Amino acid sequence: MNTTNQTPPAKPEPLLRLPAVEALTGLKKTTIYAGCHAGTFPKPLKLSARCIAWRASDIATWQAQRLQALGGKP
Repeated sequence: MNTTNQTPPAKPEPLLRLPAVEALTGLKKTTIYAGCHAGTFPKPLKLSARCIAWRASDIATWQAQRLQALGGKP
């Protein structure tokens, strides 16, 4: 019997593809990619040669920052 204290594996963070990011932010593809290039929007992760996704937490953080910048409450 192994008595070492092992923590359970962390639950993987959800990854969002472009249609989900568009739906959550209200932005379109061109604006999202322009923001990534300008450094004003989170950069996606490259999952494969033709597949990218954004971390859900990165999008949530960006939304909270935008709300604060606009004078809203997070």
